[in-house]
Amino acid sequence: MKRALISVSDKTGILEFSKSLVELGFSIISTGGTFKHLKENGVEVIAVDEITGFKECLDGRVKTLHPNIHGGILAMRDNNEHMNQLKELDINIIDIVVCNLYPFKETILKPNVSMEDAIENIDIGGPSMIRAAAKNYKFVSVLTDVADYEKVITEIKENGHVSEKTNLSLSTKAFSHTAHYDTLISNYLTKITGENALPETITLTYEKSQSMRYGENPHQNAAFYKEIPVPVGSLASAVQIHGKELSFNNINDTNGALELLKEFLEPTVVACKHSNPCAVSSACKVLYAYQNAYSADPVSIFGGIIAVNREIDEETANEMSKTFIEVIIAPSFSEKALEILMKKKNIRLLTLGDIDKKQSTDSLDIKKVSGGILVQEVNNELFDDLEFVTERHPSQIELMDLVFAFKAVKHTKSNAIVIGKNRMTLGIGVGQVSRIWATKQAIDHAKEHLGEDALKGSVMASDAFFPFTDCIEEAIAAGVTAVIHPGGSVNDQLSIDLCNKHNIAMVIAGKRHFRH
Repeated sequence: MKRALISVSDKTGILEFSKSLVELGFSIISTGGTFKHLKENGVEVIAVDEITGFKECLDGRVKTLHPNIHGGILAMRDNNEHMNQLKELDINIIDIVVCNLYPFKETILKPNVSMEDAIENIDIGGPSMIRAAAKNYKFVSVLTDVADYEKVITEIKENGHVSEKTNLSLSTKAFSHTAHYDTLISNYLTKITGENALPETITLTYEKSQSMRYGENPHQNAAFYKEIPVPVGSLASAVQIHGKELSFNNINDTNGALELLKEFLEPTVVACKHSNPCAVSSACKVLYAYQNAYSADPVSIFGGIIAVNREIDEETANEMSKTFIEVIIAPSFSEKALEILMKKKNIRLLTLGDIDKKQSTDSLDIKKVSGGILVQEVNNELFDDLEFVTERHPSQIELMDLVFAFKAVKHTKSNAIVIGKNRMTLGIGVGQVSRIWATKQAIDHAKEHLGEDALKGSVMASDAFFPFTDCIEEAIAAGVTAVIHPGGSVNDQLSIDLCNKHNIAMVIAGKRHFRH
């Protein structure tokens, strides 16, 4: 008689699967809670201690760790020496192993879970059985996913056995399952102990949240995976309340808008295109912030992403409904705002209650390169103590605008320049290979949408130092009256001297914010 060993924490579908195996001539071996569940529901089942001759002990920590179990799983059926040893040792083979593990993930996601509770939910015997069965896939079927129960039963009914091809697929899934499980444990303990966040080896694990129609381009397959646990305030924890499924580019662009938005406490609107800000504004209320952002770049906002750190009210929704927007993400929407915006079937509306929550300092920023990954700490800092390096210091209004513009330029692709005034971006120079090109782009952008005089009394922020005075010269000619940059160039003094000559205020921030 063929035998199946069943030991599961998640008992979804296990009763029906076990009954089907019995009908197909299998005997069932089981442990602890699974044994009780099957027995109480009329399945003829053998307790694992009848096979091992050894009672479960240490509060169930030791059940299946025994040669009578692992020998029956690991023996190669086409190896005469293996089969003779089983006969000598009176060990019977096990053909199917069904196992899902102690609920470690569910345990650590509980609020205020204790470390002791987490440790108790680290499975030992389960991974050992799964790996043993997965290693011996030519002869053993290992099931770690409820979704595979029906397929295995169907193959046995039709062919009398599970094919090697299916067993290899199940084995692959099983090793992924245990790798995911072990990585969750490792990551949890790393955070608890405060061990090095950039160790000699790094293992990452994510769970698929959704498959996508395509990636950045229609010929690329794509999916969205989430961290475990999902960080509070992250895009992965947002709730979509209207519109069709988010695309790959929607998610990437919305994340760019969201990261910038987190820099601000006051009511702020961030408009993003291709993960770069195209307009940013802060104001005393969301309506004014949106109107300012729209006026700064009505062209790029079309088909863009809007992130807002206050509830969207009726007035703001009316304004937003006048143009095509791909995504709006906010803490909430008023009922009237929803009525207005949900009339537009192609807009995606997302809520994120903790929208102002920044990434944890133990989070990692990861970039994929050919053959590896680049890993760094997240950039949660803005500047050191500001250094006023010119004879004229910025006014309070200029200083407020300088900080505003520096927040915006921090989240703009390098080389980046942001020109702003009255807590509103006027022009943004993004992703240029020369800083002077980024400066000219920002100036031209502002003049195109707001007029020649818009830049008078404005401020300019740069994500890195000015290697030459050319950017300062262009800014002064355009009407900029105050500048902020990280400093650090051998030519810093030349730029300072030029600012002094024209009564321009310059502030050194001390922190560079390259973003590639």
